[in-house]
Amino acid sequence: MPEYTRPSRVAIVGTGLVGATFAYALMITGMVSEIVLIDANRERARGEAMDLNHGLPFVRPVRIWDCDYAECAEADVIVITAGAAQRPGQTRLELVQRNVAILREIIAQVTRHASPERSILLIVSNPVDILAYAAWRLSGWPAGRVIGSGTVLDTARFRHLLGQYFQVDPRSVHAYIIGEHGDSEVPLWSSANIGGIPLTEFESWDRAAMDDIFAQTRDAAYTIIQAKGATYYAIGLALVRIVEAILHDQRSVLSVSTLMTGDYGLRDVYLSLPAVVGRRGVERVLDLPLSQEEVVGLHRSAGVLRETIAQVGII
Repeated sequence: MPEYTRPSRVAIVGTGLVGATFAYALMITGMVSEIVLIDANRERARGEAMDLNHGLPFVRPVRIWDCDYAECAEADVIVITAGAAQRPGQTRLELVQRNVAILREIIAQVTRHASPERSILLIVSNPVDILAYAAWRLSGWPAGRVIGSGTVLDTARFRHLLGQYFQVDPRSVHAYIIGEHGDSEVPLWSSANIGGIPLTEFESWDRAAMDDIFAQTRDAAYTIIQAKGATYYAIGLALVRIVEAILHDQRSVLSVSTLMTGDYGLRDVYLSLPAVVGRRGVERVLDLPLSQEEVVGLHRSAGVLRETIAQVGII
């Protein structure tokens, strides 16, 4: 008899715009057998599950349902997108404190049912580096199995804009954004290339144009939010890519947020660097040759994150 293969399951905690869009994108791929939706507003989760289920005749078979945290026990990846939006007059620090409090409740529920032997935690809620660090601390799970979505989206934005400028497929652009997923993020110009050719060797290379491309990358979320209120399509696809690397043990290099354990002299902070991602989570962080300017920028970014961690009192 053929060996039985257990169904692959992804649990999504938070069915707002990001969570629901990710569920939709994941459903379309046919990558998983089961998608479970969890939300503090159970009726919202039920409605999203119903809406998604009505599209099943058009895609590969997949089971989708709303549930409570007990279903996390069988999940391969638990994706946390839940969090509060910033209110008028609310400071960034107040927002961070509120989202850490929400995350604390979620992690308590998740770890009551799930274990790091089977599951991987993927944190998406912002500020993602702070919340990924908090999730690692609160869960007690190995750091490699608690991942933040990090700058995977920023890197995609960067590659799109560079591809547009140099008139090539963005999938052929090899360039990363590292550090914080936020204002202190750092572009890696020293290793950026297209088909192995450094960007500086292209005739159309222009320093001012490159600076503008980075500014557009860094400020993209602000621009989109001003135009339509929120960002959710591209991050939904970024999450599909990370989950694919995990479930298929692809050992893909992705700029996820992970714990620093001496990388570039940094410790005890979550931030993004190109890392090998597979079924065991983050397997290792790559030691890229950074320019001095990039190292300084990375340390500055880590300092911003450490300051917030200290203010929130996670440690």
